[in-house]
Amino acid sequence: MALIGWDIGGAHLKAARLEEGRIVAAIQVPCPLWLGLDQLERALDQAATALGAASRHAVTMTGELVDVFEDRQSGVASIAGMLQGRLGPHILFYAGRDGWVSPQDVGRFPSEIASANWHASASLAGRTHAECLFMDIGSTTTDVVPVAGGRVAARGHTDAERLAAGELVYTGATRTFLMAVARSVPFRGAWTPLMNEYFASIADVHRILGDLPEGADQHRTADGRDKSVDASRARLARMLGRDVSEAGMAEWTAVAACFAEMQIRAIHDAVLQVASALPEPPPVIVGAGVGRFLIRRLCARMERPYADFGTIVPCAPGAADAAADCGPAAAVALLLDQAAPE
Repeated sequence: MALIGWDIGGAHLKAARLEEGRIVAAIQVPCPLWLGLDQLERALDQAATALGAASRHAVTMTGELVDVFEDRQSGVASIAGMLQGRLGPHILFYAGRDGWVSPQDVGRFPSEIASANWHASASLAGRTHAECLFMDIGSTTTDVVPVAGGRVAARGHTDAERLAAGELVYTGATRTFLMAVARSVPFRGAWTPLMNEYFASIADVHRILGDLPEGADQHRTADGRDKSVDASRARLARMLGRDVSEAGMAEWTAVAACFAEMQIRAIHDAVLQVASALPEPPPVIVGAGVGRFLIRRLCARMERPYADFGTIVPCAPGAADAAADCGPAAAVALLLDQAAPE
């Protein structure tokens, strides 16, 4: 019987289809949930068209955080209610340390269901790498989760606790505002303060540098213009209060490289913080998310082995990259499929 794992985010919907114990397809769909639940309806339609029907469904979520909901509890209830109506009765919600929750019991576990997707992915990683550091860099955030003895060894569990522990970093591969990455950047021998305005995103930086994976940037640009390298340079120049014509391509590439370096330094700092609480350095880093090119770069500078999430989970030929992009969706599908029957 087919099973689909769903990760309901605030900016994207991720879904992974599992058949006969392996991921056969996965998809990420833009879903600006802050605009309303109708965005989730549309994204569900698109994912269902791509993946087909299934007899069972496993769900994790982070979308309860968006400000269309009064608080996380009401967000969890609203999302769960919609999904039950759309997907039918054979649906279970992932509640982290508390395991699987039926639709009828969602109201008893809102705090455990909220933002538990990282726990699912790290738990699955622990089945193949008993001692590791699991990382997922998506469009918006970075997860840094220690795994010890095959189990999640995180110090934080809520978003607030994870931020304090360095296990959640609010920087991602595409949607991060550049004024959240740096206050100023070097340009022609001087540190230049940035415009505190959303003129460009980190996707523009990685596009200029040629690092951005195809299809990773699924939302509109800051100025609504195209996603060419030339347009990205123009947006980047505005962050410095300049027009793109005021400098050459090499100079704008250097500015982009500076932003990329500052971003990876922030992630590296979080990894060092998390690792400092461990008895020994993690022997391997397992990477997931559309921004795992940054994890590979981090592993190189830390001289640490890298294992791709798509290689540690059972996948059909050609599905590994998509499964790694949609790590939490693939994880909940596999965790539920492998769970002992009650």
